[in-house]
Amino acid sequence: MADTMHGVVFVVIDGDTLLFRPDQRQAAPRAFLKLRLADIDAPEQDQPYGEAATRVLRSLVLNQRVEVDTIATDAYGRKIARIRKGRLQVGTELVRRGFAWPSTRGRRNAVLLDAQHEARRAHRGLWQDPAPTPPWVWRRAQPVRGH
Repeated sequence: MADTMHGVVFVVIDGDTLLFRPDQRQAAPRAFLKLRLADIDAPEQDQPYGEAATRVLRSLVLNQRVEVDTIATDAYGRKIARIRKGRLQVGTELVRRGFAWPSTRGRRNAVLLDAQHEARRAHRGLWQDPAPTPPWVWRRAQPVRGH
């Protein structure tokens, strides 16, 4: 079951990771959470389109009030979350703009797959490249590093 919070995104780390400060009534003052967007995988910073994906996520949520549904915690201690700004589902919007892939983990999400097909047809974002490298393939090809 998801845990819903409201608050402000105050740092965007990369195309699918950010720092979120929940409203004070929901957490101790100065408390924040490191969030990883659920259901998507954006290019890594040192990968083609990685910096662009970070810029797009910043433009959508940085210093904005958002609603966060946390669904899990990953191996790095980050909360996995779906984030909405008003009616906008942020992960879906990143896929629709061509700056993230639907995650290959778990069940297939028809909305995300439709958004990816739309971005691909329109050659948006990373789909300007005829054969963009998915981040999970990119990570396997890189030397071992911390996340």
